Amino acid sequence: MPATNEPAVEISGLTKRYGPHVAVDGVDLTIRRGEVFGLLGANGAGKTTTVECAQGLRRPDGGAVRVLGHDPVRQRARLGSRVGSQLQHAELPDRMRVGEALRLFADGPPLDAAVEEWGLGELWGTPFGALSGGQRQRLFIGLALLNDPEVVFLDELTQGLDPVARRSVWSLIAAIRARSTTVVLVTHFADEAELLCDRLAVMRSGRIVAEGTPDELVDRHGPGISLSFTLPDPDVAGLRAVPGVEAVVVSGTRVEVHGRRSMVAPVGAHLVARSTGDRPVPDDIRVTEPTLESALIELLDCDDTPNLVPEEVPAS
Repeated sequence: MPATNEPAVEISGLTKRYGPHVAVDGVDLTIRRGEVFGLLGANGAGKTTTVECAQGLRRPDGGAVRVLGHDPVRQRARLGSRVGSQLQHAELPDRMRVGEALRLFADGPPLDAAVEEWGLGELWGTPFGALSGGQRQRLFIGLALLNDPEVVFLDELTQGLDPVARRSVWSLIAAIRARSTTVVLVTHFADEAELLCDRLAVMRSGRIVAEGTPDELVDRHGPGISLSFTLPDPDVAGLRAVPGVEAVVVSGTRVEVHGRRSMVAPVGAHLVARSTGDRPVPDDIRVTEPTLESALIELLDCDDTPNLVPEEVPAS
């Protein structure tokens, strides 16, 4: 089921301090039912603290939080198994077997469906300490979804995994989406957020600095698009007048055209219009599109960025 406009998580004016340090500074967020919502930011941005407040694991110093209409601190019992969590630093005893962990956290329904859906049957008798990083994350996701929650929080779930394990975990998130579960995903990987999330919020210094779909953030904050090609006689005066073109750079016979996405079709039309028998349309046109990572660099500034790692904060 696709996302609806009905809110699953509502955060208004959320503030959290640790002594003199303001970790979260007036955050407002509305996360809709059925969507995968990503929270991105650099080290110390306030991402984990925000979702911990939303889970009732930390008490806010100001503002209001509602999850499925309830205060997650004062009304935590009413949420119960309606909310699932995979924490950033989750661990289990090394000797605890996968099957024992599943039985421990199960609340009512038989385990068979969850074991089959998350591919945990082959790991049933394996001790936690013998699991690979990808297998551990598969187990933690299975535990978070074991009781079929309406909202699940996943915090840095692919940190430290190799590329194959990351993609395996991504396929699990796609399966979660198909269940119409609301997913709140904290990540420092731009490619992960771009692939998995319906909408995103970017945090910097405890505040939300941008929010929207991945495409919207790229359009608003990315560095623009570029086209490069070869022209034997690079007369580019006409190119500079094409709508959407912001700059044209010529190096010998190589031409680079920079601008917004709206310029691509007009530039192509211009090249076709100027073509003749001895001046054909370039056959080596290369398009370089902005990415979410490049938009994040613009948003977070060079000093903040792609050391995008989870923050360490003191216990409340």
